[in-house]
Amino acid sequence: MLDTLGTMTSHQNAQTMKPATAAKKLGVYLEATPAEFREGVVSRAELTELQANPPAWLQELRKNGPHPRPVVANKLGVSIAGLARGGITEALTTEQIEAIKEEFPSWLRKERATQSEVRAETVRIKERDAERARRAQGA
Repeated sequence: MLDTLGTMTSHQNAQTMKPATAAKKLGVYLEATPAEFREGVVSRAELTELQANPPAWLQELRKNGPHPRPVVANKLGVSIAGLARGGITEALTTEQIEAIKEEFPSWLRKERATQSEVRAETVRIKERDAERARRAQGA
């Protein structure tokens, strides 16, 4: 048993990720990426290089889309759940997002208000907890 442990070599494998994970980290819609990106694996080094020096296809996707739902939600100032409540379930282009902003439908107004309330509540809770911590230290 000990003999086999001694012959084991430790070699460092490059960490890789599925294309879906890399696309999520890059903030792009996987189905809109080039086939060679979707069909391969992405190493951490490749991801870092894509982030530092995005190729033309990545720059185009980030600028014009289609964008994944988290990016769409962020650009519209709502939550992902708010998008679903508004009937938006697919990736959208920048042009489509801008059209929704211009139209400013009632669901978007409602979801933005909800998002604003959530942010205000988060700030209130953070301030409350900080005050409690200050009091606990002073006690």
